[in-house]
Amino acid sequence: MQGQPVQRVVFDERFERLVPAGARLEHLASGAAWAEGPVYLPDEDAVIWSDVRGDRVHRWTASAGDAALFTPGDFANGHTLDRDGRVLACEHGRRRIARYEADGTRTTVVDRHENRRLNSPNDLVVASDGAVWFTDPPYGILDDTEGHAAESELGGCFVFRLDRDTGRLTIASDAMVHPNGLAFSPDESVLYVSDTSGARIEGGHHHILAFDVVDGGRRLANPRTFAVMKPGFADGFRVDVEGNVWTSAGDGIHVLDPRGVELGRILLPETASNCVFGGPDGRRLFITATSSLWSVEVGVRGVATPWV
Repeated sequence: MQGQPVQRVVFDERFERLVPAGARLEHLASGAAWAEGPVYLPDEDAVIWSDVRGDRVHRWTASAGDAALFTPGDFANGHTLDRDGRVLACEHGRRRIARYEADGTRTTVVDRHENRRLNSPNDLVVASDGAVWFTDPPYGILDDTEGHAAESELGGCFVFRLDRDTGRLTIASDAMVHPNGLAFSPDESVLYVSDTSGARIEGGHHHILAFDVVDGGRRLANPRTFAVMKPGFADGFRVDVEGNVWTSAGDGIHVLDPRGVELGRILLPETASNCVFGGPDGRRLFITATSSLWSVEVGVRGVATPWV
């Protein structure tokens, strides 16, 4: 494997197995204004990722390298796969969740709640029942750098749940100022959601909350602080099969156990924004960080999308 030796900070001996000392960090692509939202496509061994402020969506493969997929990309941010293996995207520009179709078009999945436009969907995850959970902070409407300046029609920022069967969009939580990254625990009994309001509001938050998923996977309860991020923010994160949370931060990727204890860090020369597990065995961590796409082979598999 090419690349450079990974720089680590080890706080707990358990981290030695998760990110071995011999792991190597690969630099896969560069040139973004703000790299974000990676999703791994197992059928293609490809990564789709966003340059939010550059208004582009990229596609990377080992064989072809990196190339623009959509230009403009409607200020796309987070991506994930739905139950049919299709890519879903959070688009700040059109204030919607979009689906990437096989013919290269993009279809609106949802863009309104009770006839009011969403703020700017930021990140999303699909549960095993097909429901789409997503966050809707104001970053795409605050100014024109990550979308189009506009007033909020909702009067707040929420975590939403879109039911696959009924198409009903409901507010799952209003407990955060600026909800951002989100991910389920392996058994989907817990949903982790970050609040990154401290990036824009003095005295705002930079923590991850944990919620119990109740009522048959339809509702959130018992919010509590899972971790407070320093330095930086938990912009986006993923969970491995052991329940550890791998989150972006100001100095790279922080790895936290299911109780919120920090095990160690993967240090990067740029501020990390998000990550996703991929590769044929699920042990390759792809990381978006400021201008670049990186990857590192790790010692544990990420939680696999159960329908792919």
